[in-house]
Amino acid sequence: MTESERATTNGPAQEPAAGPRESRSAQIDHQAIVHRIACFEFPFDFTRSLEFALFRTFCVPSISRLLQHSGEFEARPQKRYDDTDLLISEIVEHGYDSERAVAAIARMNALHGRFKISNRDFLYVLSSFVYEPIRWIDRYARRPLSEIEKESLFQFWREVGLRMNIADIPADYEAFLNFNVDYERTYFRYSDSNKRIGVATREMFVSWYPRLLAPFVRQAIHALMDAPLRRSFGFDAPTPWIGRLVPALLRLRGRLAGLLPVRRRPRLRTRLRHRSYRDGYDIGRLGPT
Repeated sequence: MTESERATTNGPAQEPAAGPRESRSAQIDHQAIVHRIACFEFPFDFTRSLEFALFRTFCVPSISRLLQHSGEFEARPQKRYDDTDLLISEIVEHGYDSERAVAAIARMNALHGRFKISNRDFLYVLSSFVYEPIRWIDRYARRPLSEIEKESLFQFWREVGLRMNIADIPADYEAFLNFNVDYERTYFRYSDSNKRIGVATREMFVSWYPRLLAPFVRQAIHALMDAPLRRSFGFDAPTPWIGRLVPALLRLRGRLAGLLPVRRRPRLRTRLRHRSYRDGYDIGRLGPT
């Protein structure tokens, strides 16, 4: 049985003895805890939260202009989604120092190295991978995350960021959270490139459902966005009843999930069939050629 499986059978992560957050971080296996969060306890919530984390990064004109310039998100949004999903899942499911994760990080570095991306923007994307899962799970999942689980997400993505050569990553949870909040307050604003990338991504999600449901799915997506996010895309607010219904349904789903036993086998996204890679994939060929 793996370390993460042992953690799963024992229930939520147990808090260590009281002490500073920095000293507690040395006592935990943050890779095993993140694996359990993503693959055992909250696979649905973890995936949805990262989808919205990426959505948030498109609200920054310097990021959306780069994506618009590449043309990939507008021309092949499903493939870009699958590429990102698989690269992230390789790291989460196998641990950042595994052979497969090392290959995934190398591939990400090679893809990003083609473009001039500010370290500030890299830091924000990394921070969204820490704090959006925490916010989503606390809001909609079967239970809120414990402090040690939140710390584990921070430590995990900080280590990934170091392996991506991102500079000036804050050394503690609260400092990185403050950076995330300040960055959004400073750089979230409407631009045409935001809207083009946002619409392309939203319509990709809409395409997963029967065409008859498209108007409702669009409104449901808008209902899960906060006002600064919608304004940065130029999206309308949902009708009031959908704005109340969709979050309520997600909270109900979380409560019902809490009545079920935690899964005994991991849900691994790298083992799922992806629309762009129905016959499998090669890590070194993920992303645009």
